[in-house]
Amino acid sequence: MDLRPPRLRGLLRGPRRLLAAGAAVVVLAGAGTWTVATASDDAPQVHRADRIMSVDGVRIDTSYFTAGPAGRRPAVLLAHGFGGTKQDVRQQAEDLAEDGYAVLTWSARGFGRSTGKIGLNDPKGEVADVSKLIDWLAEQPQVELDKPGDPRVGVAGASYGGAISLLAAGHDHRVDAIAPAITYWNLADALFPNGVFKKLWAGIFVNTGGGCDKFQPELCRMYERVAESGKPDAQARELLEARSPSAVGDRIKVPTLLLQGQTDSLFPLGQADAAARAIRANGAPVDVDWIAGGHDGGDMETSRVQSRVRAWFDRYLKDDKATDTGPAFRVTRTGGVDSTDGAAQLRGASGDTYPGLESGRKSIALTGNTQSFDNPAGASPPAVSALPGLGGGGLAQLSSLGVGVSLDFPGQFAQFESAPVRNSMRITGSPTVTVHVKSTSEDAVLFGKVYDVGPGAGTPVLPSQLVAPIRVEGAKAGKDVTITLPAVDHEVEQGHRLRLVLASTDLGYASPATPATYTVSVDGDLEVPTAPGVTTAAAPLPSWVWWLPLTGAVIALALLLTSRRRTTTAPPPAPELAEVPLQITDLSKRYARSADRYAVRDLSFRVEKGQVLGLLGPNGAGKTTTLRMLMGLIKPDGGEIRVFGHAIRPGSPVLSRVGAFVEGAGFLPHLSGRENLELYWQATGRPAEDAHLDEALEIAGLGDALARAVRTYSQGMRQRLAIAQAMLGLPDLLILDEPTNGLDPPQIREMREVMIRYAAAGRTVIVSSHLLAEVEQSCTHLVVMDRGRLVQAGPVGEIIGSGDTLLVGLATDIADPLLEKVAALPGVESATRTDGGLLVRLAPRRGAGNGATSHDGAADGQRHTAALPKALTGDDTEPGTLATATRETNGTEPAAAAGSGSAARLLVELVRLEVPVASLGPHRRLEDAFLTLIGGSA
Repeated sequence: MDLRPPRLRGLLRGPRRLLAAGAAVVVLAGAGTWTVATASDDAPQVHRADRIMSVDGVRIDTSYFTAGPAGRRPAVLLAHGFGGTKQDVRQQAEDLAEDGYAVLTWSARGFGRSTGKIGLNDPKGEVADVSKLIDWLAEQPQVELDKPGDPRVGVAGASYGGAISLLAAGHDHRVDAIAPAITYWNLADALFPNGVFKKLWAGIFVNTGGGCDKFQPELCRMYERVAESGKPDAQARELLEARSPSAVGDRIKVPTLLLQGQTDSLFPLGQADAAARAIRANGAPVDVDWIAGGHDGGDMETSRVQSRVRAWFDRYLKDDKATDTGPAFRVTRTGGVDSTDGAAQLRGASGDTYPGLESGRKSIALTGNTQSFDNPAGASPPAVSALPGLGGGGLAQLSSLGVGVSLDFPGQFAQFESAPVRNSMRITGSPTVTVHVKSTSEDAVLFGKVYDVGPGAGTPVLPSQLVAPIRVEGAKAGKDVTITLPAVDHEVEQGHRLRLVLASTDLGYASPATPATYTVSVDGDLEVPTAPGVTTAAAPLPSWVWWLPLTGAVIALALLLTSRRRTTTAPPPAPELAEVPLQITDLSKRYARSADRYAVRDLSFRVEKGQVLGLLGPNGAGKTTTLRMLMGLIKPDGGEIRVFGHAIRPGSPVLSRVGAFVEGAGFLPHLSGRENLELYWQATGRPAEDAHLDEALEIAGLGDALARAVRTYSQGMRQRLAIAQAMLGLPDLLILDEPTNGLDPPQIREMREVMIRYAAAGRTVIVSSHLLAEVEQSCTHLVVMDRGRLVQAGPVGEIIGSGDTLLVGLATDIADPLLEKVAALPGVESATRTDGGLLVRLAPRRGAGNGATSHDGAADGQRHTAALPKALTGDDTEPGTLATATRETNGTEPAAAAGSGSAARLLVELVRLEVPVASLGPHRRLEDAFLTLIGGSA
């Protein structure tokens, strides 16, 4: 049974090659049928032809898509993922056909209506199939040819299909460009990392393929041999390496777009890194894009990814040199949480060059003495890092949301910890550390991981739920080993600590069944890559952006010019703040004719690129006064405002990088939306090309309404047009004062999406609003004011806090008996339905005077048991019952065994009960936190 959702299932599927490499492709009589795939007023009609192609008795089921007028155009071969069929990529094929490509999809050997044995991209099977498909494309009248028999062709696909695109480029010189996604470079390294068998993912592969007998006999024998021994042998590695792109890496010399998943314990980021280095060494253009999702779930960013693939092919297949293919390196980063579904909000960062996995290393000192721990008999119970194959519902996103899923069992790991970091730090790449390992057995298997631990007794969070397995041979005599930890992109906030854990077991991997004792010590610092060249992408910088309504443009210009003449000499710029959108320091403003009453007093905070900052406070808190000082409309009595390092004064040139919407905009009702904006921009006297009108309109999302008279607009449309006006010139800092006033709920949601889209390109948005629920969903950071003073500032999640109520998002609803089982779980006080999921209230944690108390209430030295499902303990408890694991605590439970807290234990129990979990996060609302902060004065 395939436990992944259809979206992820489709990414794991791929093609295979016919057994006779030189055999001709035969189109079976009567198998080709033309059908209309799409038809609309604004897109060309897409035609699909379904055919069964046969070589030496192996049938390959194909679909061929074309659209538009007659004539030749480049071709794209679109491959599916493991376990799926050509149907999984049909929509993408139709989209590419509409964009002027001839697209051929097919079901790989052993999948769908295609026959044959699964060969895991055997060069003599699946890879040869691709060459035969290219032969067929060369004969089609719609396909552009570089020369006879050589079509202009690109190959794209994800996972299994991504590997076939790499292999096709290495085996067939006619391939012109490729775009592989979330795939492997060396399948042996992926399934046998550092000599350790990735048993759960390997088992999922075999089961998804339909069982061992569906594979080529040599693959089936290899799997059974390794699964039984728990240890890969040299023959197994050779078999998988021969079917890997790395085997032909020196022959891949075409433009390559590598898209790799960050939440991926199957094919982690290191696989794409190896591919990038090898292909670039051949002289080919290579761009790398780390997406949010992966085989463990998360956001696959389908729309953005497919748009980038299309641009890649436009540049290298259509030879459109004007096409922007995107940065050399891009990484998707999380920026807050959408409280409606618990999902992480995304934004991008980029670099002009690919930094690799070791750029900008910093040394982090670790403390901890030599420690000994056990590998238990049968390697059970195993520690938990990820839940392979069960992450499609979004479980792998939990680490990005600050929820720990990992569990380490006392006595089965060692830990070494850093001091709290003085400044926030972004880890981008693979940390490394050298350790000394000694074992009572000849071989030792360790699992290295680095946790991000919050201040105090904060919950340890394992970035992307990734772990580095390593087999240490000759460990009985003692051995120094350098461990390369999984590549991640993760921000460690100020005051957090890094914790290196070396465990003896892991749920996803095979560990030695023989009991042993490991003794480890750290030899040197933890080396952490920071990729300093990777920054949040910035839009082209305008030289001037007007922020006042059209009706006051001329008057405002006159005031601005006269104010410049009155302005005293401004302080010199601060170079260290040149990339900081806003820093306010000790800002104060007294009420008129008052010597001691302040509208704003001693206010200080800082805003970074890519943030959507919510400015909150009750009426009279000083929010509007602060914004007016920020825009240079009024002068502060004390303190300083710096925008990109420049001090703000009325008429400051740096205000050209600021756009604002404060009082609503005045539009001419008889003109269209576009005409109003064009007229407004003309009034500034700036060149039309500096307006970036189309970009602003795309972000605002007004669509066809731009051609209509403004008098026909709804209130929501007028608000969005006003926001588009503020965005003209694409200012780096956008200020919005109550942008949702007068809007209904659907319009408010649209406005939220406008703000998120604008910040996603690396710009910054400051929004003042009274709608707390809306701020909670749209903002990444908050500044809370009351009576003119700062109450609190920081990330939304940090201000809201965790609370004792968790929101469990569900992929599908559950029956009442299952809900009753959830409510009856240990530590759960109640479980009730809510929109899209469950509200689970945890039982209050017991205190013990001033003594230290564990996360589930056990006081110092108290012995207690934690209920664990059979899948995590490996015992023979009857289905439906719980096994128990006993442990000791001393008030501070080590690593993630208890540190991951009640949320992690609840997650494990929900998985055991087969609850379709899509997300898990705190439920405390911003309203609760806000009223607590201001003491109910709102």
